[in-house]
Amino acid sequence: MKRLLFQLSLVLVLVSLVVSGCAPAAAPATPAPAVENTVIVEVEKVVTATPAPVEEKAFRVALILPSTTKDSSFSQAMYDALVRLQEEMGKDKLEIAYSESMFKIPDAAAAIRDYASQGYNLVIAHGSQYGSSLAEIAPDFPTTAFAWGTTVNTFQSEGINNIFAYTGTSQFGGYVMGAVGAMLSKSKKVGICGPIETGDNRNYVKGVVQGVKDTNLGVTVTTIWTGSYSDVTAMATCAQTHIQDGADVLYGSSQSSTGAIAAAKENNVYWFGHQYDNIPLAPEVVVASQVYDFVPTLKDMIATIKAGVYGGKVYTLTLQNGGFEIRYNKNIEIPADVKAKADELLEKVKKGEIEIPLD
Repeated sequence: MKRLLFQLSLVLVLVSLVVSGCAPAAAPATPAPAVENTVIVEVEKVVTATPAPVEEKAFRVALILPSTTKDSSFSQAMYDALVRLQEEMGKDKLEIAYSESMFKIPDAAAAIRDYASQGYNLVIAHGSQYGSSLAEIAPDFPTTAFAWGTTVNTFQSEGINNIFAYTGTSQFGGYVMGAVGAMLSKSKKVGICGPIETGDNRNYVKGVVQGVKDTNLGVTVTTIWTGSYSDVTAMATCAQTHIQDGADVLYGSSQSSTGAIAAAKENNVYWFGHQYDNIPLAPEVVVASQVYDFVPTLKDMIATIKAGVYGGKVYTLTLQNGGFEIRYNKNIEIPADVKAKADELLEKVKKGEIEIPLD
């Protein structure tokens, strides 16, 4: 009996072992998912403000005039040019101040110094009579630019570096108009009324005289200098003297020429003007005018100053570069052959084929 129980126990143990060996293996433990350490960085957005544009200050020009802004001559030519340039640039970009009728040199000198003291960028003394004043004043204001004309003297040879000069080859327009007047004259006499024998006026008269003579028409030309830029009565007397002598064509320049133009109109003789358009003054008798255009010169001068150069340059106005223009009166009919000759001479002038000695 005991033997039987032992055998049964053994069988149960074996069965238990077999069952354990056939049981599936335990599944491996699933590792816990790794936790990623994420770092969140907050970046501050930097906003850069656009700087406000720097407003350019107006360029300031002061003008000293020997006569008025309405003189129909030298002063008005420069003043009108500045006004046209201001209209082009804008009043916020170009400021203009002026003193007119500065025919007394001490008064002009005081005005020049006053404008420089006020910080004007450019002071223009518009007359060949103002040179000595500029030479004295300019060294006291080395960062102010000065200009004067008509002349070629910048005073650099005297160590002054802040003065510009401007001049014009007025003789060539005078030459063309001298030839036209000679061809129009019936009396074979023409007269010239000049103010003071210097600078632009002298050169213009030289051109007229040679233009008359080069036509070879036997026309005589007589010149009278009044000795004044402003004496209108003296200019009228000059014109009357020429007319009484038989002249039927007259020439002249300066602000005082209004006196001569009035005499020409009264006596129905032709007039040729210089520096400004004289046609509106007497459209019945003014044949043509040689007209200044200072705008190109002023533009370059201002640009040069803005670049840091305050003087030392000479500007020459010519028929070629637009500094001068010959303007004809459409109300006066010029014979076709005369106009054709005038156009031919103008082309020769522009090509440099005509020489006019100024000595």
